[in-house]
Amino acid sequence: MPDLRTDRLLLREWRESDLGPWAAMNADPQVREYFPDVLTREQSEASAARFQAGLERRGWGWWAVEVKKTGAFVGFTGLDPVEEDMPFTGVEAGWRLARPAWGHGYATEAARAVLAFGFERLGLPEILAITVAGNLRSQAVMRRLGMTRDPSVDFHDPTAPDGPLRHNVVYRLRAEDHRLAGA
Repeated sequence: MPDLRTDRLLLREWRESDLGPWAAMNADPQVREYFPDVLTREQSEASAARFQAGLERRGWGWWAVEVKKTGAFVGFTGLDPVEEDMPFTGVEAGWRLARPAWGHGYATEAARAVLAFGFERLGLPEILAITVAGNLRSQAVMRRLGMTRDPSVDFHDPTAPDGPLRHNVVYRLRAEDHRLAGA
């Protein structure tokens, strides 16, 4: 399974040492603002185990993100097939970072590496990104990546509680647009 490298970041397999910072990140209400709940340590550890299993099984998925200069774990980014109960199909790009990593451009930098991997190594024709309509920071990352919103497939998440977490927006980037942009 390949590690992905950028100027400042290493996208890699999950390590035992990631579990504490991952759990702390998922217990932070600001990091989990656009999710129904924060996660317990057990839930965080289970998700990291699923992410690592996906990486081992497919050779791609949700990578742990490390800052190369410090070796600090700061979150995750990657690609995953869209869940079967969604109103569309494809492969989704995503990211989540710990609050101290916000505002440094890490999400965009890591996601660019993931998009390049998806298009150049996996040969994907298109990559999607999905977020809650109110998550403007994540949508800004999507636009910086060259993705465009596709309102025709925006949807209401039936598993989310009524309220602001229910409406989701979908962004797309086609391989040919990625190539034309010289990304």
